[in-house]
Amino acid sequence: QVQLVESGGGVVQAGGSLRLSCAASGSIFSIDAMGWYRQAPGKQRELVAAITSSGSTNYADSVKGRFTISRDNAKNTVSLQMNSLKPEDTAVYYCNAFIASMDHLYVYYDYWGQGTQVTVSS
Repeated sequence: QVQLVESGGGVVQAGGSLRLSCAASGSIFSIDAMGWYRQAPGKQRELVAAITSSGSTNYADSVKGRFTISRDNAKNTVSLQMNSLKPEDTAVYYCNAFIASMDHLYVYYDYWGQGTQVTVSS
């Protein structure tokens, strides 16, 4: 059983920083792309940032220059450093990863974490 567990959400004032972390665990063979999505009340879930297994990154325009995604392939973790936070960054943040398990080598499935709340007060 593969699962993703997030940590690091919370409440912060505008201009502050938070760091989200996500750890993949279970019977993992390989992890391809990993990323962070967010969903604000009444809005669709959107991509925030993604990182490939080789370290290439992609960011939503709204977070470029403020957020940094990173991963540790040895520990099966992905992190999101969020600086200069704005009230519009308030959302539930979800970790996402494409993972091949030991039961299905080279077959990548889409896994999601349970979500962590980030609230930025003005």
